Amino acid sequence: MPAAALKDDFEALLKESFELVTPDEGTVVKGMVLAIEAGQAIIDIGYKMEGRVDLKEFAQPGKAPEIEVGDTVEVYLDRVENARGEAVLSREKARREEAWDRLEKAYAKEERVEGAIFGRVKGGFTVDLGGAVAFLPGSQVDVRPVRDAGPLMHMPQPFQILKMDRRRGNIVVSRRAVLEESRAEQRAEIVARLTEGDTIDGVVKNITEYGAFVDLGGVDGLLHVTDMAWRRVNHPSEILSIGETVKVQVIKINKETQRISLGMKQLQADPWDTVENKFPIDSRHTGRVTNITDYGAFVELEPGIEGLVHVSEMSWTKKNVHPGKIVSTSQEVEVVVLEIDSQKRRVSLGLKQTQGNPWDNFAASHPNGTVVEGEVKNITEFGLFVGLDGDIDGMVHLSDLDWDRSGEEAIQDYRKGDMVTAVVTDVDVEKERISLSIKQVGGDKFAEAVAGVKRGDIVTVTVTAIEDGGIEVEHDGMKSFIRRSDLSRDRVEQRPERFTKGDKVDARVTNIDAKTRRLGLSIKAREIAEEKEAVEQYGSSDSGASLGDILGAALKRRDNV
Repeated sequence: MPAAALKDDFEALLKESFELVTPDEGTVVKGMVLAIEAGQAIIDIGYKMEGRVDLKEFAQPGKAPEIEVGDTVEVYLDRVENARGEAVLSREKARREEAWDRLEKAYAKEERVEGAIFGRVKGGFTVDLGGAVAFLPGSQVDVRPVRDAGPLMHMPQPFQILKMDRRRGNIVVSRRAVLEESRAEQRAEIVARLTEGDTIDGVVKNITEYGAFVDLGGVDGLLHVTDMAWRRVNHPSEILSIGETVKVQVIKINKETQRISLGMKQLQADPWDTVENKFPIDSRHTGRVTNITDYGAFVELEPGIEGLVHVSEMSWTKKNVHPGKIVSTSQEVEVVVLEIDSQKRRVSLGLKQTQGNPWDNFAASHPNGTVVEGEVKNITEFGLFVGLDGDIDGMVHLSDLDWDRSGEEAIQDYRKGDMVTAVVTDVDVEKERISLSIKQVGGDKFAEAVAGVKRGDIVTVTVTAIEDGGIEVEHDGMKSFIRRSDLSRDRVEQRPERFTKGDKVDARVTNIDAKTRRLGLSIKAREIAEEKEAVEQYGSSDSGASLGDILGAALKRRDNV
């Protein structure tokens, strides 16, 4: 070969070698699969460079690798040459770069992306988005909590990207957002077909304390517990079970929120339409206690009709007792209908009306003056409360405890639990009051003692005590006191010590005070009255007779009598 030709070939080869530029590390390049051996694919990326890639990098999650000799693939050039003189390649990194470019475009346009859940991590799951791994929080898996995510694993499905950070390699996706959007579209379509008043079949999907959610064929409606039956329903599980098919009526549709309210009782006859005919005022009925509150008890007269027995209508005598101590839930009770308000769907019932008014009963069997016996239930600053027949109380006022002592002093003799005897003095049925008197048991001694006695009468009394200020005397069991100044007409004789205990003396009645129960007596007044009478009968001192003669004649006449 001529030297000139060799020179030209050499120059062409040299020129070609200069034109071959080695690709940059960290870029994605194309290559052809030359061979598959030992679980690896040998790939020629040109530029006289070959590399090896594990077959698993060509496999989709949950699937076998799909690669054959001769295929052209894209790989990521990590390094141009390793220790063995081979290019370091990665199909996984290539897919990741490709995926990030694709995902960033989808994220910018708020488009859905396809992926597959392939693993579980703390707080959620990992999702393969065609080369890029994203995090799926547990709260974003479904519209409702998912207990078993097994059926969702390795299944291609759409996701919505919530957040991306390429520098940190973070992607957060949501499956729930996709489902909610789809459900919203489906819901809008179904809601548009429904009208209030429609009767449709549905399947109970979930039961809560306040109601049940019913699937109407792609959209859920709420069946509130108060719309399940006319009667009281304590919990929806009493009449419904999950998976049960029920017939419901569309009560209300909120077009803005697309919420549907359902009812079952609306498909039945309203028992309140005939309540006034079935339960007339003052009629008696037997019902079942369904609920007890602080203010009363609810009694079911028939399914769908409940009435309230207010705490004030439960007992004649138990005023401050919780209704739960009078009746119990599920107890059968007899009640009287007091009032009906059909518009407000209210029935007022009475429990105590089924029993006689104990004050009426007491008044009929215990007229004034009747002697009763009872236990002291309570002691207050104004008297005693005594327990009587019929579980009612009577009151003994302080002024009715004792004839002679003050109420404050007499009440000290009594203790709670003592048995006492008293007289009925008054029964006020309307005010529910019974007045009693302990002091009147055995009669009024003062009234008996002064019966027939009037002011000016002369009575004989017995001296019971001698005091500096006078003497204490007794007349028919009633004590009185004659003051020193009333002991004699003569000042010299006004000495209490001239009397002896047990002496009987005559005294003039000067006053009868029923309020203080005191008999006013005076020896002095008697003597003055006798003197006046003697003067009138036997002459006056002006006629020449001495006062001694006159009084002597009068006393002699009185003694003869």
